[in-house]
Amino acid sequence: MMTSRPDQIAVMTGGTAGLGAHALARIASASGRVIVGARDMAWRGPIGTEAVPLDLSSLASVRTFASEVKRQLGGKQIDMLLLNGAIMPSAKIPKSADGFETTFAVNHLAHYLLARLLLPSMAPGSRLVITTSDTHDPAITRLAPTMLEPQMLAYPKANGATDFRAYPASKLCNLLTARSIVALDDVKKRSIHVIAYNPGLTIGTSLSRSLPTWTQRAMASLPVHGLLRLLSNFRSQYYPGTPERAGEILAQLALGGISMPPDRLYASLVRGQLTFPDPSELARSIEARDRLWRESAAMVGLAATM
Repeated sequence: MMTSRPDQIAVMTGGTAGLGAHALARIASASGRVIVGARDMAWRGPIGTEAVPLDLSSLASVRTFASEVKRQLGGKQIDMLLLNGAIMPSAKIPKSADGFETTFAVNHLAHYLLARLLLPSMAPGSRLVITTSDTHDPAITRLAPTMLEPQMLAYPKANGATDFRAYPASKLCNLLTARSIVALDDVKKRSIHVIAYNPGLTIGTSLSRSLPTWTQRAMASLPVHGLLRLLSNFRSQYYPGTPERAGEILAQLALGGISMPPDRLYASLVRGQLTFPDPSELARSIEARDRLWRESAAMVGLAATM
């Protein structure tokens, strides 16, 4: 059962569409206030939500968003921080406003910076949930990274083609960032809960908007759903989940309706059921974790220490 409290404050990215919108509806019904980062200011969410401009492809926009959130809070603290926004690689927009590869910039750097800026405003016992993916794991997909080179992810060699390896690499970065945050002394002192959530293959979200139109239509077709369900009998990662179910679990994790097992950070939705497996070997690497933290700090212009 989710924790309903009218004085709770949530801040969220990726809440305007897809699984995030379903999570937002549940969180808004159980909380007093939800601040949502939105590129389209014409967007209107459920009662209790308010949109603040945010373009995750611009670090300047992330900083402005964080400042505006803190201004609006007026000293009040955040009970839930959901870092859910993400994109797939696209040849149309290869670089972010700051010159980084766009998938890395949006999925990782923007959320790394946002977490760094808003962590001091989080309440004791609050929850930070960052959406990752099982595609980070080479045991799940061949596109997953087997080594971490942050500079190569930020500035890949141009080849004129969309490199879909950028997405699983960015999701690895999300997991490593969550592991870095949970290891911070101040986070431990304030008992902030940190969760990296894999919603699994979720059909019908805006994540696929950068894919060709024919691909989007094919993914939404009944024959493809049937094929994926058949394949999932052999490889569970092909199970076609729904935005409703994935969003429900995201909301429960943020609201405290689901308790993580001791010493577990990774929550993975498998065939509609939440599991708590080990992430990939690289995601468990302390050297990779610390290197990504240091190099990300330099990229966004912050000190590595908090």
